[in-house]
Amino acid sequence: MATGESYNSLMYGFRVSHNTIFLTVREVCQAIVDEFADEMITTPTTQEEWLDVAQKCSSLWNFHHSLGVLDGKHIAIKCPKDSGSLYHNYTGFFSIVMLALVDADYKFLWVDVEVNGSASDAQVFNSLELKDAIDSSDINFPETEPLPHDDQDMPYFIVRDDVFALQTWMMKTFSKRKLSQEERIFNYRLSRARRIVENAFGILVNRFQCLLTTMRQEPLTVQIIILACCSVHSLMRLRYSTAQNFLMDLEKADHSIIPCEYT
Repeated sequence: MATGESYNSLMYGFRVSHNTIFLTVREVCQAIVDEFADEMITTPTTQEEWLDVAQKCSSLWNFHHSLGVLDGKHIAIKCPKDSGSLYHNYTGFFSIVMLALVDADYKFLWVDVEVNGSASDAQVFNSLELKDAIDSSDINFPETEPLPHDDQDMPYFIVRDDVFALQTWMMKTFSKRKLSQEERIFNYRLSRARRIVENAFGILVNRFQCLLTTMRQEPLTVQIIILACCSVHSLMRLRYSTAQNFLMDLEKADHSIIPCEYT
């Protein structure tokens, strides 16, 4: 998982046959998922837990009322047998979509890896249980309240890019031309907050470089490996938060940016 080497390459390094390595990797990853996934990849269920997520994003990234950042990543795989174009994505390779919600500390709050690469991020999210829970208010988002130094109520929301439709709980940038100064500042701040999930993906795939390669396992095995990587990633973020992202931690702690000077 860490090196991304093939089973045939590992076979000579460890003097173990490649089919034994295949079985061992899957069994160990399944054990990691069974032991840590529910504990390390936890979606908040109370208003207090969501407020903690929003407070971290506010203090570390200077973007208020954010309940996490949502984005998708295509994990390249070998074309499964008899799958046709089911896993073929819009960029021209076969993949599984990893959709994740990340907090300000780059920990995964929610992960889904069960959809083939031919689907878009919006299609994936619209078909998942998380969206249904948000629409039905079962997930207990905090009540609307004013932003700092303001008196107008503002809902809490998830940050996302322009692929998704605008919702009261889903925020994206202004897409029109000739933006006002305030709208340009907002776009800048939201785009800066969106880097949270990009940074998290970057840390994840550089820590587990098997995700940088074309994974040759069956889709179900790939899903187990991805979930194991995400579980260990969140565990390491909890225990060793500065182990691999010193420069990014410095950047997010830098509050020297002055909004009125943005052009």
